[in-house]
Amino acid sequence: MKTLLKEARELKNFKTREVAQLLGIDQALISKFESGTRKPTKDQVSKLAALLDIDYETIIISWLKEKIIHEIGNDEFALKALRAAEEEIRLNSSSTAKKVSTVLQQLLDEIDSFKAKLNLSKQIKNNSFTEALEIEYTYNTNSLEGNTLSLNETELVVNEGQTISGKSMREHLEAINHQEAIAFIKNKVESNTIFTEKELLSIHAIILRGILPKEAGHYRAVSITIKDRSFTPCEPASIPRELEALFNWYEMNKNLIHPIILAATIKQRILTIHPFINGNGKVSRLIMNFVLLQHGYLIANIKAENESRNRYFQSLKESISKENNDAFTLYLAQIEKESLENNIRTISQ
Repeated sequence: MKTLLKEARELKNFKTREVAQLLGIDQALISKFESGTRKPTKDQVSKLAALLDIDYETIIISWLKEKIIHEIGNDEFALKALRAAEEEIRLNSSSTAKKVSTVLQQLLDEIDSFKAKLNLSKQIKNNSFTEALEIEYTYNTNSLEGNTLSLNETELVVNEGQTISGKSMREHLEAINHQEAIAFIKNKVESNTIFTEKELLSIHAIILRGILPKEAGHYRAVSITIKDRSFTPCEPASIPRELEALFNWYEMNKNLIHPIILAATIKQRILTIHPFINGNGKVSRLIMNFVLLQHGYLIANIKAENESRNRYFQSLKESISKENNDAFTLYLAQIEKESLENNIRTISQ
């Protein structure tokens, strides 16, 4: 891996101090990575790959290989252990790509058919439909959490900078912040950013900026209990580890599992980890939509009106409690299908 890093840096005409400054990593560490006397963390590997345009799969395989060799060395049972580990990983991978129900598969096939017709990769960036969808998304996601701004008021606050009489400063900030968070994830999609802990914390910081500054961009430090007891959030000390496992799972499965299933699964798992005191719902929906946009789909806009709201929370509860594993994925797929159909109608007019 040391050769891979050094050659990539030199190809970009960067000095080690420039890499250090850009990534916020000590220059001495960069030199040690390249000499092989120090191993980077996985987060550092991700940052280096993005900055130096190194294929993520190539560098992470090299990193894992060296990590494995470092751990097991020349132990006489090393090869047998590796073969046993390989078999277990294969089994875990096959169980991850779970069977999809007939109903869900038919819905996914319809979605992909619509997506192919639209050639979304070229159309969604500047489409007026998309701009309206983003405002509606901001309105609905805030309304789900108790914000009382109407759709029209949300648009005036976001696009015109108006102050709405009778509405709190917090409600204004929630609209402005969320719209900025959408711009943030779109920018990350366009720059092909690998989603890591840094992006997660950045989204949370944007969402709560000026609202709960002490919490913004920080994991919770206390244990909590969920009111309906459909799940038990992990303990604070486990949050970074659980999130790292989730991001690793995503990287392993992003080309194996349908993006709708990926997005639904990530949303559910972030919600069950519950990394923050406030903002878990908004952040998990934004990351869900980050995954959809990353794979060329439209933003999934969960409506705040009573029937849709009830279906949303009920489907989440059923999926998280394992009462019906596909409940939320089916709900999300139906929303995405409706968005695609609406976009088709808009373009054909």
